[in-house]
Amino acid sequence: MISAAVAGASGYAGGEIVRLLLGHPQIELGVVTADSQAGKRLGDVHPHLAAVGDRILEPTSATTLLGHDVVFLALPHGASAELAAQLPEDTVVVDCGADYRLTDAEAWQAFYGTAHAGTWPYGLPELPIRGGFVRDELKGATRIAVPGCYPTACSLALAPGFVAGLLEPQDVVIVAASGTSGAGRGLKPHLRGSEVMGAMSPYGVGGGHRHTPEIAQNLALAAGEPVSLSFTPTLAPMARGILATCTARVRPGTGSQQLREAWRDAYDDEPFVHLLPEGQWPRTSDVLGSNAAHLQLTLDESVGRVVVVAAIDNLTKGTAGGAIQCANLALGLPETAGLPVAGVAP
Repeated sequence: MISAAVAGASGYAGGEIVRLLLGHPQIELGVVTADSQAGKRLGDVHPHLAAVGDRILEPTSATTLLGHDVVFLALPHGASAELAAQLPEDTVVVDCGADYRLTDAEAWQAFYGTAHAGTWPYGLPELPIRGGFVRDELKGATRIAVPGCYPTACSLALAPGFVAGLLEPQDVVIVAASGTSGAGRGLKPHLRGSEVMGAMSPYGVGGGHRHTPEIAQNLALAAGEPVSLSFTPTLAPMARGILATCTARVRPGTGSQQLREAWRDAYDDEPFVHLLPEGQWPRTSDVLGSNAAHLQLTLDESVGRVVVVAAIDNLTKGTAGGAIQCANLALGLPETAGLPVAGVAP
């Protein structure tokens, strides 16, 4: 069996990694670590993980993580770089934070305010780019940067149209809603149940959200040129899920059939990305707990824009499931190993 450590296992993302690893046929859960929750039983922090509830959360350090084949880092942004630098080069390190996602050091500095740690292979296997898929860069990799949850949904939604040359690179507009778990487990007044129940609210308006440069980076790789993007996230009164409505101008002469064929060509062979039958639109409830992304598209002929709606579970496909999918590729395992392909209903 392959051994895996989970750093930051007390958080939502770390707990989801643990949940998925418990069903993995070839990866065995090793040490679990935390910061402020160190010393507690895992079951006290995550009661749903009763099968490993007696595991004690160890302090997060390189010494604790040594000796594992793969290390998942589910840490706050900016906390991964120092720790990763102390781990052996032959250990597969999968970072769920933002530290190594961006290629542009200036963009990192502008949105995160610290020195850029560098860039690792980007962990969105299904992302179509000019010349192939990102998947090809992940096989055998020992350092992988998992995407943000919003970039996962938004990039998968629009990339096929850019690869096919059907979309204009200017004036991409995305409005996306996320469940509260996307903000992490820390106690914040605006995330209390009494504040979010029955309400939706925008945040990071006007290009200020940290995932904006990451989405633009991904779409530029698909388009082969810079893409201008307006991204507005909103907070929805649900625990999990992202519903992203993504629009872009189509090039003159582009029809509905061309658009649908481009998305089919990109995703027909993908086990986790599904273009739904015409007329069926994605719902966050349909991907709950799964590593699946559901997409649907239409052409708004009145304004010459494609509208693509994507739904994912932000903790599974958007973080933990994507991390395990990447680890599978890096370790030479079946890409789908240990990952749920269907959601939970009702």
